[in-house]
Amino acid sequence: MAGKFSIRLTLSVVGVLVALGGTTTAAAAAAPDDPVSWRVPATPAEAASLAHAGFDVAGTSPGVAYVIGNQAVAGQLRDRGYAPEFFDTVYKGVTTRAAGDTFYGGYRTVPAQEAHLAKVAAAHPELATEYTLGQSWLKTQGNGGHDINAICLTKKQDGDCTLSTKSPKPKFVLMAQIHAREISTGEVAWRWIDYLADGYGSDATATSILDTTEVWVVPISNPDGVDIVASGGNSPKLQRKNADTANGNCGGTNNGIDLNRNSTFRWGADSNSPCAETYQGPEAGSEPEVQALEKLFRSIYPEQRGSGDNDPAPDTARGTMITLHSYGNDIIVPWGFTSDPAPNDAALRKLGAKFSDSNGYLVGTNTETVGYSTSGTTDDFTYGALGVESFTFEMGGQSGSCGGFLPRYSCVDSTFWPKNKGALITAAQSAAAPYQQ
Repeated sequence: MAGKFSIRLTLSVVGVLVALGGTTTAAAAAAPDDPVSWRVPATPAEAASLAHAGFDVAGTSPGVAYVIGNQAVAGQLRDRGYAPEFFDTVYKGVTTRAAGDTFYGGYRTVPAQEAHLAKVAAAHPELATEYTLGQSWLKTQGNGGHDINAICLTKKQDGDCTLSTKSPKPKFVLMAQIHAREISTGEVAWRWIDYLADGYGSDATATSILDTTEVWVVPISNPDGVDIVASGGNSPKLQRKNADTANGNCGGTNNGIDLNRNSTFRWGADSNSPCAETYQGPEAGSEPEVQALEKLFRSIYPEQRGSGDNDPAPDTARGTMITLHSYGNDIIVPWGFTSDPAPNDAALRKLGAKFSDSNGYLVGTNTETVGYSTSGTTDDFTYGALGVESFTFEMGGQSGSCGGFLPRYSCVDSTFWPKNKGALITAAQSAAAPYQQ
């Protein structure tokens, strides 16, 4: 997740907020151990310092860092000389106990997502092929865990939906929940799968996409982390990383490695602290989840770009990729590891603008959207190593019932899916010639 520069705090977000010595009546009503979002006046350098110190810096705007934590975290910030003020709740008042393999009002667990892929593949054998890409960290340790699963959707002809860089159709990959607590992203991936599989033959757009394009979906990229999130039930745990404790057992939701800092392209400029939310791991590509994802990408996309940072992908390069995150209402284009523009910057922004026509999100680089650099990210890998036109979507606002990491489940169908359906359609339709849009 990343924050956004243009932040608006409205009274409708949390009711009337009356400041009481750095808290509010709304914050005071929360249990002392409940996480909330704190607005912390801070320079960009101070925000980065807080993140490296282990604070959960969820976003920034000019002169402000937004830190997630309970009252004790607010106290730690004050001890460091900062003046945190309550900004928004994390839990959005969900009181309905979800049934079966769901949590927090309806969000699907990992077993539910796994069953969904198997059901779609069984119901639509002419369209769908399910793949096991690899294993989660816990499964590699023989301690539970899951496979990393994907589904490929197309109207199958010879050579389609195979792990081949030479298969005839262009490819669009959508991946979600590499950051486990960004729970709306897996739900949008679920709806995208159903839209295509159920719409083939009845919806002209879905039919056209599957007649011409391979659509690959990885709905849960970090299943161990999602298990931890879901274990909180109606108070989901704010696990961002995977469950790897080999480099330090930090306790609680501080364990693990940030899989979106562990990719092998330009890795190494994020946190070396195992307890930090952006801990990049001991080496590039150390995590089995990242290895599984990169193996998929290399199996279906040829290398289409030179090895230099300034080598552009050719106009004839094929393939699109979107990784779904929350929150910020952003469409982020490479590069993440540097403030220098990518060599295909104009083409990336042009296609990003077409996505924005559907969802209204801000298109820009990390500097222009979240305000900080990132290394070892998925979209830098797919664009940088393979020349695939790649994007990060940050879905949802900073605050309100449909904002933050844990929006109400109803927001998926009221907001996130209708806003992003058109953008995903555009990404699939552009896969044959993304740099010529």
